[in-house]
Amino acid sequence: MRSRVFPLLAIAGLLLAPQPASLVLCGEPAGGQRVGFAERDITPAIGAEQPGGYGKSFHRSFHDPCKVRAAVFDDGRSRVALVGVDALIVPRILVTGARAGIEKKCGIAGSSVLIGATHSHSSGPTGMVLPGEYDHASALVQQLAYEKSSNADAEYLKRVEGAIVEAVAEADQRRQAAACGVGKGIEDTVAFNRRFRMKNGRSHTHPGQGNPEIIEPAGPTDPEVGVLGAWTGEGELLGCVVNFACHATTSPGGISANYIYYLEKAIRGYFGEDAIVVFLPGTCGDVTQVDNLSPTRRPAGERSAQLVGGRVGAEAVKVLLGMERGTLAPVEARAKRLSIKRRVPSPERVEQCFALVQRDPQQVGSTEWTFAKEIVLLDASLAKHPTTEVEVQAIQVGPAVFLSDPAEFFCQFGLDIKARSKFPFTFPVSLANGCVGYVPTEEALGPRGGGYETRLTSYSNLEPTAGRQMVDAAIELADEMTPGEAPAAAPVAEFSGSGWGYGNVPPELN
Repeated sequence: MRSRVFPLLAIAGLLLAPQPASLVLCGEPAGGQRVGFAERDITPAIGAEQPGGYGKSFHRSFHDPCKVRAAVFDDGRSRVALVGVDALIVPRILVTGARAGIEKKCGIAGSSVLIGATHSHSSGPTGMVLPGEYDHASALVQQLAYEKSSNADAEYLKRVEGAIVEAVAEADQRRQAAACGVGKGIEDTVAFNRRFRMKNGRSHTHPGQGNPEIIEPAGPTDPEVGVLGAWTGEGELLGCVVNFACHATTSPGGISANYIYYLEKAIRGYFGEDAIVVFLPGTCGDVTQVDNLSPTRRPAGERSAQLVGGRVGAEAVKVLLGMERGTLAPVEARAKRLSIKRRVPSPERVEQCFALVQRDPQQVGSTEWTFAKEIVLLDASLAKHPTTEVEVQAIQVGPAVFLSDPAEFFCQFGLDIKARSKFPFTFPVSLANGCVGYVPTEEALGPRGGGYETRLTSYSNLEPTAGRQMVDAAIELADEMTPGEAPAAAPVAEFSGSGWGYGNVPPELN
């Protein structure tokens, strides 16, 4: 498979591969710096619910494993853990349970553990409706929630929680002296904003290729590929953390980590099968692999997953090869909890939606019926939770800071965070430590906004200023920290007065 999918990468590897001796010269492991990586399998069973929509869908085949991947960084004074879970979302209850288990098993403070979902739409049942979430509601609401909506599986959630604890504990046990580096590259050919300003004055999600009503994209993309790597003294890559902003909706067919599978293959194809790749998605609430402006058909399914994962992985390889290695210190963690209000549907809207959901969806129309169902569920949810608790977290590893939000955060927010951060390497992480659904910009929720992500549902319903509140909180946390120094290459020796002797000769014609 590797030679068929990544022939160019393999050729590039042969051409660019450094000599073994040069690997050690790039940086020796620092005495006080220790790093460990580990992973666990969380592949769901055939027949399990497939998350990623407002209705039910089930897995019928297998493509590749879903995993928990963990990295633990220790500067001799404190430890932090970065965890990537091949899941659509990580519910808050899963995060709190895993953190408690980690703290008990290996002593890493729960507040120092970042747990992020890769947002694979082809993963296991960790969402959307949680077990027992609507037990307080009427029989009709319970039917809509448990029988007509995408549900998390209680046993699978416990399995994933256990896998997170085990992966972090093993990564902690496997800590060893390591030379670390951090860098960033650019991959600007595989991710596209899916929202567009239209001639009718509104915004439209996925208006379709060739649509003459399109004016321009309604938001940006972030092509930066952020990478943090750790090596042994012999030059072996222990593992890396990769940050990139694109929905994991390539769906290669069956149960899958989505394009993250091919991203991992690209990195392991160069550095070896033992390297562990922790993927943490950037702010990609409105960014996918679909190019609505392309005049030609783009790959879908398997080929799309190969394209996105392969290209992002190849860029990560380039960044890893080029980064200087040394000590990344200090290691610190901060977190802040916000209580954010939820948008409330009018009583008239709720009444209309109750009437609609009791009719046949084919008569009402699938889209109208689905969103009516969501309003009914939201109304029931608001009875118990008029506000939502949101955790914003900052994990520092030397000159790098990972600033998390628990949302499908619009891309502009990530760019705002990077612009305001004093850290030279700032990596926004979405869908981490919980999930509060889509968080659009205020413009997207305004008169000229619109689109799928702005619909009021049981999944997405925070007040319009929610994104700004989270950005401000993230920057406040980052401002409490002092960036460490990035490893730098040694300067050249003072010029001796002569260059290469063979080079300083006149031309010869005869």
